[in-house]
Amino acid sequence: MQQSAVPELAHTQTRPIHWVATATAVAGVVALSSVVQPGSATAAQTAPATRTRPAPAAAAPPSTTGVAFPLQCGPVKAIVVKKTTGDLDGDGRPETVAVVHCDAPMGTPPDGVYVLTRSAGSAKPRVVATLVDPKDRFTVTDFAIRERTVAATLLGYSSDDVPSCCPDVKTPATWRWNGSAFLRSTPAGAHSV
Repeated sequence: MQQSAVPELAHTQTRPIHWVATATAVAGVVALSSVVQPGSATAAQTAPATRTRPAPAAAAPPSTTGVAFPLQCGPVKAIVVKKTTGDLDGDGRPETVAVVHCDAPMGTPPDGVYVLTRSAGSAKPRVVATLVDPKDRFTVTDFAIRERTVAATLLGYSSDDVPSCCPDVKTPATWRWNGSAFLRSTPAGAHSV
């Protein structure tokens, strides 16, 4: 067996003083790391200044407040019972579609469905189309705009003998703008309630 040319080093034997020195060094590193913090991280990169254009402001849909709906209510007022908004003609400005009926004290008043728009230079909304005329005696349910199409379910009557309280015909209907008018389509399968 060959003897080592290097004498045994003193630190190869652990003594209590070594443990105390190591613990003191670790405590110093921990204390120093709590005082010295790195700067806050950001995702921004420094680059040459570029000009960005703000996104165009979204146009507000027309309000139904103060609109004179083409509805004859006599001594009671017309009330908006449902409304929804969407860009029906693809011009980038939303339209409002409102279901309106007379605020009758009893019974089931028929609904009218009206499309409201606002000219580019005007703040006042106006009625541009009647989708359902109250004279037709429909009550509107399941009302929404989906993919630039107005969809509703119309509850109506098979004859004048059916009382107003109890519609007996249920008809789904959709309206889509064709560039000059709203075209109504009725899926097959209108049925009695």
